[in-house]
Amino acid sequence: MRECIFIKVLMPKLIIDKREVDAPEGVSVLEAAQSVGIVIPHFCWHPALGKAGACRVCAVKMLDGPVKGIQMSCMLPVQEGMVVSTTDPDAVAMRRQVIEWLMINHPHDCPVCDEGGECQLQDFTIAGGHGIRRFDGPKRTHVNQYLGPNIEHEMNRCIQCYRCVRFYQEHAGGSDFGVMGSAGRVYFGRFEHGPLESPFSGNLVDICPTGVFTDRTARFRARYWDYDMAPSVCPGCSVGCNITPVARYRELLKIVARRNDRVNGWFICDRGRFAPKEANDPLRPRTPLVDGREASWEEAEDALLRRLNEIVELYGEGSVLVVGSSRLPFEGASLLPLLSGVLSSGAPGWFATRRETRAAHAAVSLMTRENGASMADVMNAGCIAIYESDLREEGPMLLLAVRQAWRRGAPVLLVGEHSPLEQTRAVGIEAVQLHYMEEAPLAIFDRPVVIAGTKHGDPEVMAMLDRTGARIAALFPGPNGFGAALLSAEQGGGPVGAALASGRVKGLVAVEADIPAELLEGIPVVAALDWRATSAVQAAAIVLPTTAPVESDGTYVNFEGRAQKFCRVIRPGLPVKGLDPAGHPPRVHEAAPPGGDLRPAWRVISDLVRLAGGTPPEEPLSGRWARLAGLDPEGEGMVLGGRVLPNDA
Repeated sequence: MRECIFIKVLMPKLIIDKREVDAPEGVSVLEAAQSVGIVIPHFCWHPALGKAGACRVCAVKMLDGPVKGIQMSCMLPVQEGMVVSTTDPDAVAMRRQVIEWLMINHPHDCPVCDEGGECQLQDFTIAGGHGIRRFDGPKRTHVNQYLGPNIEHEMNRCIQCYRCVRFYQEHAGGSDFGVMGSAGRVYFGRFEHGPLESPFSGNLVDICPTGVFTDRTARFRARYWDYDMAPSVCPGCSVGCNITPVARYRELLKIVARRNDRVNGWFICDRGRFAPKEANDPLRPRTPLVDGREASWEEAEDALLRRLNEIVELYGEGSVLVVGSSRLPFEGASLLPLLSGVLSSGAPGWFATRRETRAAHAAVSLMTRENGASMADVMNAGCIAIYESDLREEGPMLLLAVRQAWRRGAPVLLVGEHSPLEQTRAVGIEAVQLHYMEEAPLAIFDRPVVIAGTKHGDPEVMAMLDRTGARIAALFPGPNGFGAALLSAEQGGGPVGAALASGRVKGLVAVEADIPAELLEGIPVVAALDWRATSAVQAAAIVLPTTAPVESDGTYVNFEGRAQKFCRVIRPGLPVKGLDPAGHPPRVHEAAPPGGDLRPAWRVISDLVRLAGGTPPEEPLSGRWARLAGLDPEGEGMVLGGRVLPNDA
């Protein structure tokens, strides 16, 4: 009997549009309706921001139960016995009238608004039955502001939902943007023109339900129904935020956030959203090159293997080095040992310095499913220590998660000289600076979390972090940083910089690796597999062009060891607008687009292994990694568990 009462209290039962709904205690009527597929119009409410009751468009009629009459569904917690109608004539009339007064001052500029086709105001205006404008008086107008090179401001489209200021000030901790005025003169902006200062300001584009804030970098380029889109993962850092790249005519136009509650929630950082679109770079390699001249794939691959074999015959084993990187997808990274084997080059190199290599090995060796910290763990932490890391550069979205924990009362500790106070000030956090990890009183708090950077972290300190009893989030360089560290630790990979500086390396294969130009001097044979115009590509005698992440499928393993799939967005090839000055494709019928004869890095590696007499797997993710092949790109991903015992570099 007690158990039945307990369940009844925690799961109130109510009726919405004649359907019985069990909803957890504390959720709103609007959320309960959404859970069973009943759509109630709303503007101010957002899952990440909660309720505000500002727009008044989520009106429903309470027919029976503890509350009666017209109510705002976003503000009303569910209660046992409620009978709710979203279709009652009084509720429908209320919503229609609210939409009408919102539209009184809204401009009739849908045909030229970049939000057209993906606008909540459009959707709910039509759904609410408001199709005839009765108001013929003058509209209220505002002066727009310059908010920087990335965000366009059109204040006349505002419906005063307050989402923007609630996100910017409360959620992201920004202080240079807010709300001014009163009544019909409410204005959302800055005190003066100027770029927005928050590292998360681009989320105003996604969170605004109308066209007040739009992506200036892709303005007037396409409509929603013209887009090429696919689920993807941000390559900007090791956090692995879920994104949706938007492209048209083989040109990447913009990046928008994609929800994943286990990783980035609803938002992404400005660095990932507005990063230079290198996939569009006209200087990127698009054709195999041998000594600077265009060649076929067969000729270039044969030349690469022939020259490297000559190096091995002349200088012996170990004179050739294969270098990967943390931006190389896991499919290609997992095949690099095979390529190293057929080239007699020893273990591949992954990280630049000895200290960075040892720190990455130490971090990946101590993390398990039990002690690894996810973004959700950081948000709900009781205390957070940031060790030798500037999250603005190494993992901006973790900084946003730290703010949410701080808002709930968690103290934030900055440990070490590479954890500057400016990073917490950027999101309005008050933090305490410490010199050593031993000074952090983590044991006195519930749910402590340590965020550690492998770029500057001491390997010995990294190896002892599990003794603190805290969950650990170790940040690596690049989107596949955990995967690179995992493979490097297993194979005993050494520091790349030391190997190249030793003078022993006479042949180098750089696979999507960023190697400083000075380290490439004096190496007789340099080969590069890449889609960027890197220093290695510039110095390489042989270049094999690979596909960019938006041009192929692949897998990244983020900082917590979560493997996530990304999908091809566009077919490889030159953007149509870059084909000739007139913007027209050539009048030649070909099977592939111009500049589109590119291959994923894993396929190029596999071909080289086969040509060298090796036996590559039929699928890039096979054997122990076969479980990653079937990942759902729209799912939460898979956390790789188990400690790795590294060979010290």
